[in-house]
Amino acid sequence: QVQLVESGGGLVQPGGSLRLSCAASGSIVSINCMGWFRQSPGKERELVATITNTNTGSTIYTGSVKGRFTISRDNAKNTVYLQMNSLKPEDTAVYYCAGGWAARYNYWGQGTQVTVSS
Repeated sequence: QVQLVESGGGLVQPGGSLRLSCAASGSIVSINCMGWFRQSPGKERELVATITNTNTGSTIYTGSVKGRFTISRDNAKNTVYLQMNSLKPEDTAVYYCAGGWAARYNYWGQGTQVTVSS
């Protein structure tokens, strides 16, 4: 089993920044990719960004966040980050950290609320 714990959400004004963190523990060897997803009221959960645990650390971003969000990892700390800049009201959602193998995400965190509002 893998446990994922997110932190870093909160309220921010449009144009502001937040950094989310996701600390992984447990059977880390059972995951080779991690990602951030989000879900806002009335909408389905959507992928925001993913990163592999390989040496290259390949990343994928959904189109609406490209150029604004950056996913990164610290293997020594078993932690994945999501740096969010130039935040918009439409980024408001509950953000979930996920871990899995070959893009199949089996492990999920509890979620952290991000609210972008003036």
